[in-house]
Amino acid sequence: MPRQKFQTLTEQMFYILLCLREPCRGIDLFDRIQAQSSGRVTVGSGTLYNLLEQFLTEGMIEDLSPSGRRKHYRLTAKGLAMLEEEYRRLLVQARDFEAVFGKEAAP
Repeated sequence: MPRQKFQTLTEQMFYILLCLREPCRGIDLFDRIQAQSSGRVTVGSGTLYNLLEQFLTEGMIEDLSPSGRRKHYRLTAKGLAMLEEEYRRLLVQARDFEAVFGKEAAP
């Protein structure tokens, strides 16, 4: 059975949506993602703009620009719901880890 689109988010998807809480241009996301993830997560330009188009198509973000090349994006209610769902999924995984290894094994 094929995997449902956006059933879970990759780390890059998560940070793109997280950084779009406040409107910004695509080019600004590179710096925002680096800052938000303390440099752990990087996104290539091809991946970023491909994901932005997919998020737009799915209604997870919106384009605030009336026209032109300098698009400004912002998270929608649907995108926020997906981000919150992913957050809850990650919390469950962390609890499962602690149940198996205990808190002392966690960093």
